[in-house]
Amino acid sequence: MVLTFSCTNEKKEDTDKKLFQGIVKAPFNSLDTLSTNDWWNRDPNPIINLKVERKDVIAFGIYTVSNSTLKLSAQLFPLYPDESREVRLEIKKGNKWFEIQKRKVNEIGWMTTFRVENWDTKKDINYRLKHGKNAFFEGIIRKDPIDKNEIILAAFSCNSNKDRGDRENYIKNINHIDPDILFFAGDQSYDHKEHTAAWLKFGIQFREIFRERPCITIPDDHDIGQGNLWGENGKKASSPAGNDGGYFYDKDYVKMVERAQTSHLPDPFDTTSIEQGIGVYYTNLILGGIDFAIIEDRKFKSGPKGKIPQQGPRPDHIRNPNYDPKSVDVEGLTLLGERQLYFLEKWGSSKEKSIMKCVLSQTGFCGGAHLHGSKDNRLHADMDSNGWPQSGRNKALKLIKKANAIHVGGDQHISTVIQHGIEKYEDGPWAFIVPAIVNDYYSRWWWPENKINNEIKNSKKLPWTGRYLDGFNNKITMHAYANPDTDSNGAGYGIIKFNKKTNSVTFECWPRFQNIKLNSAKQFKGWPITVSLN
Repeated sequence: MVLTFSCTNEKKEDTDKKLFQGIVKAPFNSLDTLSTNDWWNRDPNPIINLKVERKDVIAFGIYTVSNSTLKLSAQLFPLYPDESREVRLEIKKGNKWFEIQKRKVNEIGWMTTFRVENWDTKKDINYRLKHGKNAFFEGIIRKDPIDKNEIILAAFSCNSNKDRGDRENYIKNINHIDPDILFFAGDQSYDHKEHTAAWLKFGIQFREIFRERPCITIPDDHDIGQGNLWGENGKKASSPAGNDGGYFYDKDYVKMVERAQTSHLPDPFDTTSIEQGIGVYYTNLILGGIDFAIIEDRKFKSGPKGKIPQQGPRPDHIRNPNYDPKSVDVEGLTLLGERQLYFLEKWGSSKEKSIMKCVLSQTGFCGGAHLHGSKDNRLHADMDSNGWPQSGRNKALKLIKKANAIHVGGDQHISTVIQHGIEKYEDGPWAFIVPAIVNDYYSRWWWPENKINNEIKNSKKLPWTGRYLDGFNNKITMHAYANPDTDSNGAGYGIIKFNKKTNSVTFECWPRFQNIKLNSAKQFKGWPITVSLN
């Protein structure tokens, strides 16, 4: 039953006025309107029903554990004015629940984060979040799987709002695989101006896989309300396109998005804010002997507009195949930024508590697609990819390779396995870009016109594998790709298996609608791929 407010002797507008008094108003206009101010007066929306029964007001909890520190965020539906803003974290000992912390909910975004040091990582621990007397959310904080030889990561990206249905097929398959950790690489929300409602929708869709296992989420461009993002250290962008660099929407909205999606990650490596007071979250997480570096490949990147010669209808799209790639790799451009390069160097050289290493980020370090949006839209180069700027790309890849790490990302709506080349082919790290969860929005195809060497052993009969130059003259070796005219329209998820005994990694790529419990279930053509890191 939905909680309503009424007063026998008062007009509704007088009652609403009284209820609204004391409510913290959103610090931004026309953004997150469904979940702020007098939200209960809003008309029903296509994203999610916000007026839930009060026993269901805790939407979900999401957590990570690293270096014996638990970080757990509690996400609530919007609260009415007379409801408590306090949430409690309890753990179960025997048959009883014991409160260990309580936190105040932030009314902008309706969430809060618990931080518990000296967490016991040697056993599973039942937890529950509690609001008031009747609202609960329960889950399990898993023990560190350090004794397992194989650690499994499930990776996702691009949860398009073209399909607002449930994700039951993902839930069943992932729980059957039973990975040790989850990674959502970005674009959990495509509702640019209504992040809280969309984030709640995402959580309801996927909470049954992260209720009982750690989960890494990082925001990408659509999450903060832009089609593309070149963060350029936090400056203010001049338009929603953002191609001059920076963030277009209000800084407090951006901060709210990052607070919701990253507060449960391990503490940042360096907490220094960027321009407009926007925070950072790049950090690392060690689980089961695998050290995951979580980086922000959009936040410091230079915007192309006004900095390079424009070669197409947009500052970020190059149509001219005869242009000089060196002309866009100009001095002063940034990709990861000096702060993150320093972090990667320190992370890569540290061997403490880890056996294998993996970099997690939003997108790939090359142009891994040729056709964008439709088959008749061929781009020679796309500056939204991290193939540009080339100097920044090579700096990042050298550090990832030095760490003997692999790279996992998303964003591209097309899954690929590529071994990067820096000075020469195959001298860089391996990268797995996972498919979109829903691929009904701006599909991409790997469809090269020219090749250098098409000989790849065990290519599973895929055409167009082998050595190529992308549109920025970056050396890449394509091993597998899943174009959108394949099963499930190219939608699905990635499974990454780290074998600590053999020091090898296996990439699996599963179509969305395959039932992996069946013996007949098949991965996308070209997968699985196992690579040795020896």
